[in-house]
Amino acid sequence: MQQIKEWQSVDRAVFENEIFPANRPAVLKGLLQDWPAVQAGRQSPGSAVDYLKHFDSGATVTAMIAAPEANGRFFYTDDFQGFNFGSKTVSVSAALDTYLSLAGDPQPPAIALQALHVPDIMPSFSGDNAMPLLDSDIAPRMWISNQSMIATHFDNNFNIACVVSGRRRFTVFPPEQLTNLYLGPLLKTPGGTPISVVDLREPDYSRFPRFREALESAQEAVLEPGDAIYIPILWWHGVESLEPLNILVNYWWNDITPAHHKPILALIHSVALMSELPADQREVWRTFFNVFAFHAEGDPAAHLPSDLRDVVGKLSVSDTDEVLAFVAERLKTLLGQVAG
Repeated sequence: MQQIKEWQSVDRAVFENEIFPANRPAVLKGLLQDWPAVQAGRQSPGSAVDYLKHFDSGATVTAMIAAPEANGRFFYTDDFQGFNFGSKTVSVSAALDTYLSLAGDPQPPAIALQALHVPDIMPSFSGDNAMPLLDSDIAPRMWISNQSMIATHFDNNFNIACVVSGRRRFTVFPPEQLTNLYLGPLLKTPGGTPISVVDLREPDYSRFPRFREALESAQEAVLEPGDAIYIPILWWHGVESLEPLNILVNYWWNDITPAHHKPILALIHSVALMSELPADQREVWRTFFNVFAFHAEGDPAAHLPSDLRDVVGKLSVSDTDEVLAFVAERLKTLLGQVAG
């Protein structure tokens, strides 16, 4: 498999002028080697735990727990009617102690704390461990696990993920590999985003033959403490945590789409409405979407005065909020009619 391109000595200027515009994943070697958290992580798992516990606010979090039989894979049950893991409310410090206690277990349960909002769980962490490539108002999130596998998925934001302790293997695929990744359900997902149902570690090519094609364009990298990876928006990525204790801090941001505007919801709505239409009608609606949503033929409202372009024109955040409110109200009315 191809290796993700590595960059050395990256500063903000290099990131903004070279890496970000390329819209390709990039490994940022040693970006955070001076973080005190990374230095603790390089010493030992115990040192990493002691360092993080120093910042612990005492807030409780949700731990995902999968039995040893899951082999570290957070996924669906065999019949896809549920998930193969449960959850438990814990403190961060208690979870960290659990990782240390399980370190010698040859078949431990997989335990993952995911997307923890660092300002809530460790309010002063960022003061000593700052991200040099982004504005300070972009809040970090922390991911802690033992040996485990997070299925291939995408993010609706740009992402810089930084390894603090342990090692993580990232496997990335371009967005256009969608059909070769065999997506699971759009609504019922383990973590809120649709995932590939192919096991990256043991792909079943008899069930998923097109996955071979996806692998032809895949890239991977194993990140050590202090390394970071930039993953552009909508790039698919699977993440395998390789050690008994793995700590990662990531930063999500999106300068274009506000956090509460989710294109995936528009997709789900469209799928629900369009999939049962006759083929000829779907083809006509494809033209509508291409023209109005994707501007395949240029500006569809160029012939209109600016005050009449409404949803077709360039919208401010407040304009978009108004459109969403309009759609929500119409959907509420329709649902009321159906229920009546």
